[in-house]
Amino acid sequence: MQTSFLLAVGASFILAGFVKGVVGLGLPTVAMGMLSLVMPPVQAAALLIVPSMVTNLWQLAAGPGLASLLRRLWPLLAWSMTGTLLGGALLPRDSGAWAVVALGVALMAYALAGLCSLRLNVALRHERWLAPLVGALTGLVTAATGVFVIPAVPYLQGLGLKRDELVQALGMAFTASTMALAASLALLGDFHLGDARASAWALLPALAGMLAGQWLRGRIAPELFKKCFFAGLFALGLHSVAKAWLG
Repeated sequence: MQTSFLLAVGASFILAGFVKGVVGLGLPTVAMGMLSLVMPPVQAAALLIVPSMVTNLWQLAAGPGLASLLRRLWPLLAWSMTGTLLGGALLPRDSGAWAVVALGVALMAYALAGLCSLRLNVALRHERWLAPLVGALTGLVTAATGVFVIPAVPYLQGLGLKRDELVQALGMAFTASTMALAASLALLGDFHLGDARASAWALLPALAGMLAGQWLRGRIAPELFKKCFFAGLFALGLHSVAKAWLG
């Protein structure tokens, strides 16, 4: 690979890890958005597998109530994984403009939700039917774009979980989506041993960025950082859409 390409990949994962270290999420979203500037989304998704899996398992293990959250969230997790596998099998398999546009739209939707401080209020009585629907939709978006935040993140934020529980729930949802994405890519022949090695290499800059973000988290205004993060994410998504449409 060219040195400039490797530097671009490394910088993308440092930035993505940094964002996750500060706000507790955003690694796959930022990485997919940045990497899509230099490679097809399916190749970016393959590079994402190991860094996303390791950092989300780290986040998952740090929470207080794994068993109780798993009992509550298993329909969301199961349908998210199912939707990812079905989406991978049914959606068009190419790296054309539609994939870049879908990624850009997903990034902009997530950014707008953050900028507008969108907060759902999910009543307990609605979780039984809403969790499978949100999970399936999240899976389809994951299969199409490699991004697994819409609509799972707004849904989880609307469950009224405590801060530590929410962080752990996000780690749980992202871990399930990463596992399903890896399985989908492997079944379709888009994730090989060479991809796994490259993805493992990408873990190093991701962890470096994450540690730097965690160090800085208590030294900056988190709300201001989130606004800047979402504004940058929206611009990145808009650039992806414009680039795909205008050629």
